[in-house]
Amino acid sequence: MKKILSLMMALAMLLSMVSIASAEDLLPVAEGTVLRMAVGYNNAKTGLRFDPEVAGEGITLADGKTYHSGEFKPTWVAVQELLGFTIEDLYQGNGASAEFDVWKEKLDQVDMLSGTAAKLSENGEAGLLVNIGDYLDRMPNFKAYLDSNPIVRLSITGNVDTGAIYFSPYFDGVDDIEKMPLMRVDWVEKLLNGEGEFTADACNTLKAPVYTPYMPTSGKVEIDVVTLDGTAVETIAKDYDAAGNIVAKMNEAGEIDGVAAVNMLRTYIDQAYNGYYGTERANLFMGQNAAWDADELVALLRCVVANPQTLNDTDKVQGLFSREENNTSRRADMFRFAGTLFGVRGLESRQDYLYVGTDGLLHDARQEVATYEALGRLNALAQEGLLSEDFLSGSDMKTEKYLENDSGFMHYDYNQTQTIYNATKLDSAAGEKYMAVMVPVARWYDGTNEEGVYMRFTESWRSVKTDGWGISKAGVGDDVNKLNAALKLIDYAYSPEGTIMMSYGPEAFRKAGETFMFNGKEMPVIADATYAELWEKANGNYTNYARQFLGSTLSFMKSQAFEYQCTHEVGKEGAGKISTAIGLGTIKHPLLAVNEENMWYTSVPTVLPTTKEDNQLLGTFTDLTEKFATSKDGQNALVDIIVNGFTLEGMSSPEAAAATVADTMMGVQYLDVKNLAWQDLLDYFTALN
Repeated sequence: MKKILSLMMALAMLLSMVSIASAEDLLPVAEGTVLRMAVGYNNAKTGLRFDPEVAGEGITLADGKTYHSGEFKPTWVAVQELLGFTIEDLYQGNGASAEFDVWKEKLDQVDMLSGTAAKLSENGEAGLLVNIGDYLDRMPNFKAYLDSNPIVRLSITGNVDTGAIYFSPYFDGVDDIEKMPLMRVDWVEKLLNGEGEFTADACNTLKAPVYTPYMPTSGKVEIDVVTLDGTAVETIAKDYDAAGNIVAKMNEAGEIDGVAAVNMLRTYIDQAYNGYYGTERANLFMGQNAAWDADELVALLRCVVANPQTLNDTDKVQGLFSREENNTSRRADMFRFAGTLFGVRGLESRQDYLYVGTDGLLHDARQEVATYEALGRLNALAQEGLLSEDFLSGSDMKTEKYLENDSGFMHYDYNQTQTIYNATKLDSAAGEKYMAVMVPVARWYDGTNEEGVYMRFTESWRSVKTDGWGISKAGVGDDVNKLNAALKLIDYAYSPEGTIMMSYGPEAFRKAGETFMFNGKEMPVIADATYAELWEKANGNYTNYARQFLGSTLSFMKSQAFEYQCTHEVGKEGAGKISTAIGLGTIKHPLLAVNEENMWYTSVPTVLPTTKEDNQLLGTFTDLTEKFATSKDGQNALVDIIVNGFTLEGMSSPEAAAATVADTMMGVQYLDVKNLAWQDLLDYFTALN
C-alpha cells in the first residue's frame, strides 16, 4: 500500500509539473495570427492606437520612444510581443454601446469588440458571441480570479443553466468607494471658523426659501463619527431640542442676507453639537469627525451663494455643479448625489436603477416615490439659486473652469481626476483647497429599524463596470488560433503581470525593482519620467494619460495603485479621511457578496441571466431606456425633474412619476423579468457553493 501511495504521489507531482510547464500552451497561437479588434474606451483618443489629436507629428514618451499617429500605444505593442499575435485595429472611436451597434450586423468582420455588459450578454444569449465560460479550464488566471470573487462570477453570468460568460469584465478598481462629495473647504473655513460673529463689508440677500427640512426639527439623533485624530469611533448627538433645525430656522427668519445666514449656521453648530466642534466649525463638513447632513449642507450652500464678496471678490458664486454641464453622463451625478443626500437606493446602481431590498427582491428606483421626492428637493435648491446656473441651462462649463474662476463650490465625482486641479487651477499658496469630504448622514431604510437608521452609506462602490469586451462567434469562426488569441488576451489581463500591464503600461514606465505597499500588496512605483509626463501631457489626470498615451486602463482590471501615486496631496488628504471612516465602519456600503444576513447590503450584479425571450421583451420597453439614459447626449427624466420640477408628461408629482414608470412605461413587467432572473442567479449561486 505504501508503495502504491508513493507512486500515486510521484505521479501527482509529475502531472503538476507538466501542468505548470504547459500552462502557456493551453491556448497556443500560431505565428502570423491576426486578431481583428474593435475595442477602446469611449472616443477616438482612447483606443489601441494613437489618434492624430494625441500624437500630432510624433510624440516621444517616457520610455524614450517616438510614436506617430496610427501606431499602437506602448501597452499594445508590448501585448502583441508577449502574446505572439498581431492586432488589426478596427475601432471606430465610440463608447461601448455605440461601438457594438456599429458591428452588430457585420460580426463576421471583427473578432473582439467593445460593448455594454447588457448588450454583450443579450447578444451572447442570441448566439452571436463566444461563451468564454466554456474555456475557463484553459484560462487559469481568469478562472482563479472568478473562483476567488464569486460576486464577480455572478455579475457576468449570462445563463445559469450553462454558466455562460459572454464578456470579459472591466474593473476601475474594486471593493472601494468610487465617487465622493468635493468642496472648496477653504471657503467653508472662511465662513464658519473663528471666534465671535461673522462680518463682511458686502453680501447678497438670499432668495425666498423653497427647500424644507429633511432631518428632524426636534429630538436628538445620535451619530457615530471617527475621532478628529482618526484613531477611534465616538458617538455624538445632533440636538434639535437645543438648536432647532437650521433650515427651519432660516425659513422662518424670512428675508436674510449672507452675514445673517452665516451667523445663524455658526450658532446652530455650536448649539446642536454642544460645542463639540469649537471654533473649528468647518470640521462639521471637512473634518475626520464630520457629521453633516443634507439640511446642514443646504444651510451652507445658502451661506456660500450669499457671500461671494468674501469668497471670490465678486457678486456671484455657484453652489452645486457637475463636471461637464452639457454632458448627460456627468449631469447624472446630480441625481446620484441626491440618493446619497436623502437615503435613496438605486441611483448609483451597476445595472439600470436596481437595488436589492430587505426582502431580497430587486427594486427599481425609477418606480419609487422616494426617488422623486429627493429630486424635488434638488429642484427646490435650483429655485433658490443653489444649483449652478450652467447646470440648469446645460452650458459648456466644466470643473476646471469653475475652480480656475473661483466660481464654483461643490460637486460629486471621482477624487483623483478632480483634485488634480489643486495643482493647476487653484492657488495653494493662498490657501485655496478643493477636497473630498465625508459622505453625509441620511436616513436609510436598511431593514434594521422600521423608522430607518441615521447613518452614512454610499452606493458608489467599485465593482464590475457596465462595459467590457466580447468575442464574435462569426468573427473567429473555426479559426482556433484567433479564438485562442482572444482568450489568451483575457487570461493574461487577469494574471499578476497582466493586471500591472493594463494599469501601468510596460516596464519602461515603472521604476525597476521598486515597489510600495498598496491595499496590502506590493505594487510597482511609477518612473519619475512617467510622473513628469503625466502632468506635462495630461495635467495630472491619470486616466486620461493612461488611456490616451499608454493605452492602458481601457478594460480588464485596473489597479488603483498607479492612480494613487498620481493623486494630489489634497486628494490623498480627503480620500484618506473617507478611507479611515470606511475602515472603522462609520461609512457603510454594498458588499461584493450575497449577504444573506441582510440582502439590502448585497451589491446588484452588473448583468442578470435573462433569456433570449426575456431580452426581446425588455427591448420593447423603450421608455425605460430612452427616457432614463445616461449617455452623453441622452435624455434623462431624473435630470429634467431636478432642472424643471414635475413638468414632464405623467410626472406632475412624485407619486404620479413613480406610477407612470410602473404602469405606463411597463416598469412592473420589467421588474418581474429582472426578479425571475435574479432568483435564477441566486439558485445558481447556491448550487456553486
